[in-house]
Amino acid sequence: MASAGGQRVISMPDLGPNVFVYSPKDKMEDIQAKVDSVYAQQQHAEFGTGRYAFVFAPGTYHLKLPIGFYTEVIGLGASPDAVHITGDVRVDAAAPNNNATTTFWRSAEGFSVTPESGTMQWAVSQAISFRRMHVHGNMVLNQQHGWASGGWMSDTVIDDMVDSGTQQQWMSRNTEWQRWTGSNWNMVFVGTPQMPPGEWPQPPYTKVPTTPVVREHPYLEMQKGGQIAVRVPALVRNASGVSWHGGTTPGRIVPLTKFYIARPERDTAATINIALTQGKNLLLTPGTYDLTEPIRITRKDATVLGLGFATLHAVRGTEAMTVADVDGVTVSGLLFDAGEQKSPSLLHVGLQGTHLSHAANPIVLHDVFFRVGGAAVGKVSANLIIDSDDTVVDHTWIWRADHGRGGVGWTVNESDNGLIVNGNRVTIYGLFVEHHQQYQVLWNGEAGRTYFYQSEIPYDPPTQPAWTDPHGARGWASYKVADTVKQHEAWGLGIYSVFRHPDVELDRAIEVPRTPGVRFHYMITVALDNLGAIRNVIDDRGGSTQTRPRVTPKVTSFP
Repeated sequence: MASAGGQRVISMPDLGPNVFVYSPKDKMEDIQAKVDSVYAQQQHAEFGTGRYAFVFAPGTYHLKLPIGFYTEVIGLGASPDAVHITGDVRVDAAAPNNNATTTFWRSAEGFSVTPESGTMQWAVSQAISFRRMHVHGNMVLNQQHGWASGGWMSDTVIDDMVDSGTQQQWMSRNTEWQRWTGSNWNMVFVGTPQMPPGEWPQPPYTKVPTTPVVREHPYLEMQKGGQIAVRVPALVRNASGVSWHGGTTPGRIVPLTKFYIARPERDTAATINIALTQGKNLLLTPGTYDLTEPIRITRKDATVLGLGFATLHAVRGTEAMTVADVDGVTVSGLLFDAGEQKSPSLLHVGLQGTHLSHAANPIVLHDVFFRVGGAAVGKVSANLIIDSDDTVVDHTWIWRADHGRGGVGWTVNESDNGLIVNGNRVTIYGLFVEHHQQYQVLWNGEAGRTYFYQSEIPYDPPTQPAWTDPHGARGWASYKVADTVKQHEAWGLGIYSVFRHPDVELDRAIEVPRTPGVRFHYMITVALDNLGAIRNVIDDRGGSTQTRPRVTPKVTSFP
């Protein structure tokens, strides 16, 4: 695909019918017409099949750009300031009454925004990515104070104020602003230079001065000659603030010629795997890939990048993707969807029992999202399994559907665990895991770290005997650190209940071994309905949510 961009011509390969590439020389009314057409389709398509990406070359655009389900908007500049959109870039609440609690699966990355009203509305909940952005003005994280339930921003500058308002929880990593206002249950700030004033629990701000280790999300970037490449950012440690103040994010450039560009209408796991064995990286264009075997990532430093919420659907009871226990693999921007035949996992990283050190060049997962049911019947044992040591996860939502157009029910969309970690020294930022039927998270590896955890336990256990752990406890803890673990640490955790059947309770939201090296900071439990209760926050500490009126037990530190 080619289009004029300033004095340059975009040299873009064919990315299929659902990727729209524009330059400032294109007519704004034509761009606006396409934006409006896609949004009309995607505004309420929570379980639809459409997947789209809008890509903008460097320059200035005047647009009204609402972002719907499964839609990604990308700037091609080396810096977010190279692509400037004036007008109205926004996300509206997907449900009536300004309710954004089901506003999922959309993304903005790599451009700057000047909102004509002075304030950019970003009314969102889970599986929302806001990366490498610059907002010339204010930003509000809800729609007219309607409900909203969590989101993510990273490597971003907001020139003025962020108002979280009714947001229940939020994760900000390496983000800068003049002022933050608002709090609810749990706001987590990691590597933020301008921390908001106040200390947990009033307001409930979890503040971590630096990001211990991260590699930013890889992204498309226009080169001087108009060719498009992928920039893979360098690994950084103990970082504060954004990566691009020097004009670009440090890292290596990988030409698109070194990528296999997959298309859902023609590619299978077999064709993709052939390309991977030939040394190619992988770019997955928008759409759904029905996979009868796993996509296998085996090469050191391989980059896998999805556009427009490319969806990997495991249809034969296998994994959708496996990653070998090798250095430097990056997997970013994918939705993993369980199929009707039960899979052992959807994404498996590494090989259980091997403990090779990847500390100097870890495997990194960005914006990897998982869905079991909702669109159709889905079944999986554990959605994400991490066996490789030193792996970094930078934002994930692992969701067993509690609602949808089909495939929802205690014996219908089956999922034992959201995440199992067996590797050592695994670090996770922005861990959202919900509604699985046993432990939401089971952490067996040593020296793990989690920065932000949000979890609703399952709505639908039919009876207490049907939801009792092997030791006889009522329910399965949401976050379980294995009894053998000697060292683990987590910051900023919120666990919530919405039981739909009477006489179902959870004994403890977090379950950990009593050892000095296992430490938790800033935890809260909340009952969102009038049935059942969470009896304790962590082990035997915190107290119950059942008292009347309902309370939100908090624990500042443990032990």
